[in-house]
Amino acid sequence: QVQLVESGGGLVQPGVSLRLSCAASGSIFNIAAMGWYRQAPGKERELVATITTGGTTNYAESVKGRFTISRDNDKNTVYLQMNSLKPEDTAVYYCSAAQLLGKSYYYDYWGQGTQVTVSS
Repeated sequence: QVQLVESGGGLVQPGVSLRLSCAASGSIFNIAAMGWYRQAPGKERELVATITTGGTTNYAESVKGRFTISRDNDKNTVYLQMNSLKPEDTAVYYCSAAQLLGKSYYYDYWGQGTQVTVSS
């Protein structure tokens, strides 16, 4: 099993920055990629950004150029730097970890989520 603990959410004004952190523990040797997803009220959970153990990143179009995902392998931690935040970024942000089975990543492990609210 893999445990994921997020931190760093909060209430911020539009245009400011926020950084989320996700610390992984447990059977982390199984992890091939980690990512951030978000779910706004009344909407489905959507991908925000992912990063593989090799450092390959992937972003949702809505956050490209504003958000940066990174990881510290020594600390088993992944970060999401969010700049130029917009009200539409308001959501619960979830950290997730994936195993690689064949050529596909399966995001089976989830954190408890952290609320990000962007409002003036």
